[in-house]
Parts: sequence; C-alpha cells; structure tokens
Amino acid sequence: MVVQSRPSSAERQDEYNKWYDETHVPELCELPGVVSARRFRLSDTQGVPPDPSTHEYLAIYEIDADDLQTVVDALNAGVGGGSIHMTDAIELDPLPSVAIYEQL
Repeated sequence: MVVQSRPSSAERQDEYNKWYDETHVPELCELPGVVSARRFRLSDTQGVPPDPSTHEYLAIYEIDADDLQTVVDALNAGVGGGSIHMTDAIELDPLPSVAIYEQL
C-alpha cells in the first residue's frame, strides 16, 4: 500500500511527522497483515520539477495477506472506531493518495 500525503500547513510539519512516526505507523503495523512501513520525503534532487500538486511525503506499507480486502476492512474499521487515531495536522482536502498494489 502506497500513501502520499502532506501536512495541513507548513507550520504543522513537525506535528504531522511526530504523529505519523509515533502514532500512525505503529497503529497501522498492529493491523493483521501489515508487516512493515517506511516513510520518505520528496527529495530536492529531481530530474524534472514535480507537479505542484505532488504530495511531499510517501509511506509504503508492506502487506502480507491472502485477502487484501480484510486488511482494508480492518484499516477502515480502525479509523471509524477510533483505534487508529487521526490528526488534523494531515491535509485532508485534497485527501491523501492511497493505492494498493498486488505483487506480480
């Protein structure tokens, strides 16, 4: 699963990163099937300038599950039920870009 996101404002970048590293990633890694997570920040070194709408941050979650839908359902239930804590330090308009890929 690949998630591209950004802080809700430049002033909240430290808060966003602290939440992501200390709360969000550990909570998602507790979900059945989520094996690991790594985070990245858009590098200043680019061959081509990025589109201005490009999210500054990227998280890649490794999932090992026979049925990816069960992981998605657990994620949605956690967000809806409060066991996965969100913050307003993450920009939600537009929403983060989320994509789930299957191994070939």
